[in-house]
Amino acid sequence: MTEYLPIRYSLYRLGWQGIDLLFPPRCGGCDKAGLRWCDECKTSLVKIEDVSCDVCGLPQYQRGVCQKCLENPPAYKQLRSWVSFDGAIRKSLHSMKYRRNIGMGEELAAEMIPFVKQLEWHIDLAVPVPLGMQRYRERGYNQATLFARPLALAMGWKFSQKALKRVKETKSQVHLSAIERAKNVEDAFVADHRGVDGRSVLVLDDVSTTGATLNSCADALIRGGAKAVYAFTVARALPQHGLRTI
Repeated sequence: MTEYLPIRYSLYRLGWQGIDLLFPPRCGGCDKAGLRWCDECKTSLVKIEDVSCDVCGLPQYQRGVCQKCLENPPAYKQLRSWVSFDGAIRKSLHSMKYRRNIGMGEELAAEMIPFVKQLEWHIDLAVPVPLGMQRYRERGYNQATLFARPLALAMGWKFSQKALKRVKETKSQVHLSAIERAKNVEDAFVADHRGVDGRSVLVLDDVSTTGATLNSCADALIRGGAKAVYAFTVARALPQHGLRTI
């Protein structure tokens, strides 16, 4: 039986298929011609399906809430990521982020729909983690929006790029420690009270490492009046936890 998807999402996906006919794509994971994402790259993904913390979603060896979340509960109710940030997904996200492979976002959204549905989160509004103005001007787009918008269409959620704003230009998180990351994004975001008040909000980003950025976003949304905040990323960076192989 074919699963029903909203007509707006089906039309959005059809539009991208038309673009593929005019401008034949290349696989974001291996650069193979003809597809935005080939079957080999899809099957190479490492799904995060083992036992994980009920809150932050980090894989662990027993069920329940991890010690870190017990000692310092994050502002979001739950954080989940689709796959481990490695191999084909790393290359695909980098092509989307740095090589203007914007069609990769729609392709990833289509693949993630079943995973997101099984989370059974009751979401009113989806918002992407906003970029700073300098990075937005350099890139021309927010990579989180590329998959967050079609995912919201498929799930029937409202979507807004204005409900959450970055009000502080932060430096790259890449080479920072967990403590430095949290400090770097502290008070970096502000939520629009009119857009989030009383709503259950999902904040989305491409990759989570320590969760500091998502937690700062969640804190801003809660202060803006959101009744609950969930967080979701395409991938989770796991090697720093000694859990590269799940």
